[in-house]
Formats: sequence, structure tokens, C-alpha cells
Amino acid sequence: MSFAVSASPAKVIQNAGKDTTRRSANFPPSIWGDHFLQYTCDSQEPDDGSNVKHLELKKEIRRMLKADNKPSRTLELIDAIQRLGVSYHFESEIDEILGRVHQAYQDSDLCVNENDGLYYISLQFRLLRGNGYRISADVFNKFRDIDGNFKPSLAKDVRGMLSLYEATHLRVHEENILDEAHAFATSHLESIATHQISSPLAEQVKHALFQPIHKGVQRLEARHYISIYPEESSHNEALLTFAKLDFNKLQKLHQKELSDISKWWKELDFAHNLPFTIRDRIAECYFWAVAVYFEPQYSLGRRLLAKVFPMTSILDDIYDVYGKFEELELFTSAIERWDICAIDELPEYMKLCYRALLDVYSEAEKDLASQGKLYHLHYAKEAMKKHVKNYFFEAKWCHQNYIPSVDEYMTVASVTSGYPMLSTTSFVGMGDIVTKESFEWSLSNPRVIRASSVAARLMNDMVSHKFEQSRGHVASCVECYMKQYGATEEEACNEFRKQVSNAWKDVNEECLRPTVVPMPLLMRILNLTRFLDVVYRFEDGYTHSAVVLKDFVASLLINPVSI
Repeated sequence: MSFAVSASPAKVIQNAGKDTTRRSANFPPSIWGDHFLQYTCDSQEPDDGSNVKHLELKKEIRRMLKADNKPSRTLELIDAIQRLGVSYHFESEIDEILGRVHQAYQDSDLCVNENDGLYYISLQFRLLRGNGYRISADVFNKFRDIDGNFKPSLAKDVRGMLSLYEATHLRVHEENILDEAHAFATSHLESIATHQISSPLAEQVKHALFQPIHKGVQRLEARHYISIYPEESSHNEALLTFAKLDFNKLQKLHQKELSDISKWWKELDFAHNLPFTIRDRIAECYFWAVAVYFEPQYSLGRRLLAKVFPMTSILDDIYDVYGKFEELELFTSAIERWDICAIDELPEYMKLCYRALLDVYSEAEKDLASQGKLYHLHYAKEAMKKHVKNYFFEAKWCHQNYIPSVDEYMTVASVTSGYPMLSTTSFVGMGDIVTKESFEWSLSNPRVIRASSVAARLMNDMVSHKFEQSRGHVASCVECYMKQYGATEEEACNEFRKQVSNAWKDVNEECLRPTVVPMPLLMRILNLTRFLDVVYRFEDGYTHSAVVLKDFVASLLINPVSI
């Protein structure tokens, strides 16, 4: 079963009456207090010695990539560079090498050397697919027996099984061999994880089962891999040192940005100025933005996204929790006008939010105007208008106690997941690579954004619906499915997990060349999708951040790597 998610709004209930009471939510407070306000400009400056060492090592690694090594050694080097989080320094070199590898596949009838083992073929497959190159899953046929099953003897090759497992997460639709490979590898790795195996494979197997490389937040995975890479027998000390220096250098930039954003948030003081409890999550919102793009050249986009996140969270709470129906009508109209003059029609608490929201975009206009990119904000505003309009559709459903069909619900709720709006907004700070055509594409509800949004909505609803229903929230996908099909909660969630898996296949397929828009833009959508695996896999990690996100935030934004 699949859900149809169209670009047109679902039907809504008309003639809604007036609310006489307000709902409330008991959201946990921020766990950080004023911690991130304490960073000073002086503490952010890297020392000259580190900068010189960083530059020297960067040149050395570039020489390594250009050296005439065995293909297997070169691919292992690329894999380490990517997993350590420093591939953004060597994009052209890596793409050139992988282009040659891909050409070799195309020039060969077998597309694979019969002497290559499971580890190497899986590594090649993952690196090529992960960088947008099309490569057939038939390369794995050599590992199946005459009955079409994967050979049991493969289970003895732990390194190869781990490599196969990681490769299967880049599968697309109609690749039964990779579906089978995923089940095969997962089953054997879970068995292996319960027995003693040599380090670092023991740690890598356990971590991979918890967080596959392809679906992980890049900075978190880099931080983790830095800690276990020294245990690799073939690890490169120069690369390791460079990765550590680079991580700390970027962390200082991120700390400075977070400090500035925390000051902005502190001045707004929504926690005290609004008459309802908000999800005070500014550090978590910045962490989310870092997950979308951590690279230094995307500072403008990261800072904008880090402000749009918390503003969207407050809008969500207004529509879901506190706002009366007639107030929501006024607010929706004001957002559609996008004019500060509309503020006079709003109740006092909404005025604070409306002014702050418009100010976020006005501030970005100053930076974009100097770059000749002012038109970027037009599309970001249009995406926000559509987002809020769909909040209002949900508010009407809730007001009428209406439970829509699953397809009807998903047409609206995939938009209110925030991912269509956030995808478009993430393009704003991408510089010259984004064009008007790119923005028009993003607003057209393309397949990759639909898939990411479906995954976001389903994963969010599965872990949050009980808490939300306790405070009178609109029916989630779980309630909609249970009503429509007479199903249990477990049956509904099992179906949704299949849909999330299919959504990932859509995302993977849309990231293969030739792409409709430049790959760096698709990476923003992919990275948004990756964050779902961190924040919503087991519970609502955004609302209950102390349980899920605290250690992640600390590892990226507080604790430096030991050199």
C-alpha cells in the first residue's frame, strides 16, 4: 500500500464555530539555559599553529589522492575521507576518481572483476551510488548460489558482510537482490554482534546496526569515526590529524554562530513573553541546521535555517495547541499578506510571533541583496505561506473532530511536516548554484521532496501521536489508518515503516545522475531526511531533547576532539 500525496490541498470542513477554551501542552524546558551565550569571540579563534598544520596536511592528502595507487587503496582512502567528514575539501579530486571507476564499470561487460571480494565490491557500489553514479545491483550476483540465495559462507567474512550491509541502504525500487542482501546481512550481523569479534569490527558492527552510514547525520558520523579510525590497521595518521583539526576548526565556527543565534533568541524571550509553554529548543534547532549543511561556505543558509526552525516550532504550537480558531484565521491571512501592517489585526501574543518571523526574513534580505540574490527570499516566503496554510487545514479538522482518510491526511500533513518549506529554505544560502528554476522546481512538490516529507510525517507521527492525542491534537496518520482500515496501532506502524523504507528508495533514486537540479541542492534534501533517523526513530527527540539529542548536541557543539 502507498499513500498518494498530491500538490493540491485536501478538503476541509467549512462553517467552523468559535472556540471557547484553549488547549495547553506541558513541554519540557530547555536543558541548556544560557550555556551557549557564554562563548566569546576570543575563544573562537584557532591558533596560528593549528591553521598552518591544517593547511599542510590538506596539501598532503590532496597528493595522496593524486598518487597512482591500487584502485582498492584509493577507494579506501576516499571512504575514510568521507567518513571522517573532510571530503568537502576534496570534492573535485574525489569526483574525478569515482568518475574513472564508473567509466571502468561501463566499459566492462561484467562490470566487476571476478577476483574482487564482497568487501571491495560493496565498497565500490556504496561509494559510486553515494556520489550519484548509476551502477547495477547485478554486481552482487556472483555472491549467490545456484538457487539464487546468498552463499552461507559469506557470513564468515565479517568485514565483507558489514560492507554489504552498508551498501544495501542505497537501494532503489525493484532491486530485489539488495532487499534480500539487506535481510541477509542484517540477520548475520545481528548474530555476530552478540559474539566476540575483533576490534574495531565489533564496534563498527554494533554502530552500523544502530546507524547505517548512508542514513546518518554527517557530523555525528564523522565524530564517531574519528574515535574508532585509529584502530583500523590501515589508518592514515596524517588524515586522522587533519580530520581532528578540521573538526575543531569547524566546531569553533559553529559555536560562534550558535552564540549569535542564542543571543537573538534570548532577546525575543518567547519563553516568558508568550502566554503558553513553548518548545525552547534553540540549540537543537541549530544542531538541525548543522545536519543540513555544516560546511563553512554555507554559513548564511545555516544561520537562516537555524532561525526558521524555532519560528516554525512556535507556529506549530500556536496552531496545534494555543490558538483559537478565529485567531488562526487572522494569523493565516496575515501570513498570506506578509506585510507588517497586518500586525494590527492580530491578538497581542500573535503580534510577537508575526513580527519576529518577518524580521528573520528581512534580516536575510540584507545579506542576499549585496549578493544580487534577493529573489531567493521570495521563494522561501512562498514556501512558508503554503506551510502555514496547511497548518490551518489541520486546525479545521481538529476543530470539527474530523478524522480524514489516510491519503487526505497525508496530502496536508506531508506539508506540515515542514520538510517542503525547509527544503526550499535550505536553498536560500547556496550561492550561485541555485537558480530561479531550482526554486520553481522545489515549490512544484517534486518526487524527492514528497518522499522526504512523507518520511518526516510518518516517523514523527509514529513516535509522537500518543502524547499529542492526550492534548487534543488533530488525528495523526496512526489514528487515520486505524479508523480507515480497522487496524491496530501495531499494524498501522508496520505499514508506515514500509512506507518510510519506500520513501528512502525514492530519495536514493532521485539522487542518481543525471539529476534534475545540481547535486549540492539534492544533498540538502538528503541531509534533512537523514536527520529523521536521529530525531524520530524511537521517540520525538525534538520535544524530548534531553533524552535523545543532548549527547549529540554536546558532541558537536561543546566538546572538541582531542588532538
